[in-house]
Amino acid sequence: MTEAHGQVPSPPEGAGQARDRVLTVPNVLSAVRLVLVPVFLWLLLVVHANAWAVAVLMFSGFSDWADGKIARLVDNQSSRLGELLDPAVDRIYMLTVPIAMGLHGSLPWWIVLTLIGRDAVLAATLPLLRSRGLTALPVTYIGKAATFALMSGLPLILLGQWDATWSRVVLAIGWGFLIWGLLMYLWSAVLYLIQVGMVMRQLPKVSR
Repeated sequence: MTEAHGQVPSPPEGAGQARDRVLTVPNVLSAVRLVLVPVFLWLLLVVHANAWAVAVLMFSGFSDWADGKIARLVDNQSSRLGELLDPAVDRIYMLTVPIAMGLHGSLPWWIVLTLIGRDAVLAATLPLLRSRGLTALPVTYIGKAATFALMSGLPLILLGQWDATWSRVVLAIGWGFLIWGLLMYLWSAVLYLIQVGMVMRQLPKVSR
């Protein structure tokens, strides 16, 4: 028997279970990145092993790119947990790494405060979204690109702290990534606030 006209086909069997999966490659990569946060802080601020701290940041940046690619391109690797965990780990890195580098003396505090202030402003919109029945807005490509640029520039700036010609070249490249990423990071915040305004105007308030 053919389907009735206008009837919406049922989702493939097992699609819901796949979305509820916890043990996926992207989720494992995000969990490893999360575990590496205190490792990075210990390496940079306690034992002053700058080279190893740079290696941790580079691995974290690569795994952040990889888990997004895997989730999009490989079947049964996208999950609800991953949609929450990946941006949460990104936020943790964007908070802890600049502060650590500020304490280390390799990053000016005005940049640290700009990055933290941007995230604080966006965090302040969460009660507004919850009043409309939302927990957050989707992560935009420009936001992901900004995070990638910042997480590429920060380790390069750390590598640029050595007294050598190659280090000065790396430092210049690192600052290029950082400035580019900072501008996109701020622009993505503007777009996010515009989206919040649209949500507030178009969606009704959820009753308690």
